[in-house]
Amino acid sequence: MSDDKKYMQLAIDQAKKGEGRTSPNPIVGAVIVKKRRIIGMGYHRKAGMPHAEVNALKAAGKAARGAALYVNLEPCDHFGRTPPCTDAIIKSGIKKVIIGMKDPNPLNNGRGIKKLKDSGIKVIIRILEKEAKSINKPYIKFITKKMPYITVKVAQSLDGKIAAKTGDSKWISSEDSRRYVHRLRAGADAVMVGANTVLKDDPELLSRVSVCRQPLRVIVDGSRRIPVSAKIFSNDKYPVILASSICGGSKRTDLAALMKALAKRGVVNIIVEGGGELIAGLIEKGMVDKMLIFIAPKVIGGRDAITAVEGIGCTRIKDAVNFNIVNVRYFKKDILIEAEK
Repeated sequence: MSDDKKYMQLAIDQAKKGEGRTSPNPIVGAVIVKKRRIIGMGYHRKAGMPHAEVNALKAAGKAARGAALYVNLEPCDHFGRTPPCTDAIIKSGIKKVIIGMKDPNPLNNGRGIKKLKDSGIKVIIRILEKEAKSINKPYIKFITKKMPYITVKVAQSLDGKIAAKTGDSKWISSEDSRRYVHRLRAGADAVMVGANTVLKDDPELLSRVSVCRQPLRVIVDGSRRIPVSAKIFSNDKYPVILASSICGGSKRTDLAALMKALAKRGVVNIIVEGGGELIAGLIEKGMVDKMLIFIAPKVIGGRDAITAVEGIGCTRIKDAVNFNIVNVRYFKKDILIEAEK
């Protein structure tokens, strides 16, 4: 591996430290190198706080003059909640900037690179570009399509059931798996479920591992069946959105319109935790980006037992929606399969 790739990988590793806390901003990491020695590192910790480049420059101090800066995303050249990073880089005396990927945000998109070059700084781009894009898939979709990145989470048995024929589903997955899901919730902007999930399970949909950040909770309830006594409404501190039909006599919520409305609220990534009709609707519309399938070593059986994806389904296997398995993780009892479009 070349030095440029090695230091860019370190920048990507730094960026990952901010996962789940920077929305609606991307996750960004920066590494400053001088004479093949790392003199400063940093990452973007939270929206509104200093960006990765500024944190790395602060760590490097005056030694940054004449050094090289590695950053997984093009430095910003516009005023947002913080000043432009390009100004700080130029002022520091950095002589070379190595960038993983251009910023897809129209407010920046090449402006940062141009400003750095115009100031006499050498700029190299597209180093580990695939990896740089991979860690910011939610941000890229949000910026380019004005839609949230949608992850579907399912816990099922070996035979593909998410509940017994009676509707009982507690608990299919292990405690370790459920603890991991609570960490996922803490890093999501929103958690979404259908009305049947609320009526059957009466969940709170809060994260038990975080007291400082809870997701927005969204219930898709086209028929407006959820009672005010539901547990999800019991905590006034954390908001709930009840999405019902907006199409006259229709009892189905317009999912595309809902996602666009959530994006306008700054929701970048959503975890959908059920039910089968909601998941089917999202898959049929091609809106699901990632599937997280927890498989427990249990067999439930029964032709009337519930499956994760319901709806009409396809009539031919060749029409099935295809995903690519990108990772398999093992918990103490369960397996987690991660698949992406």
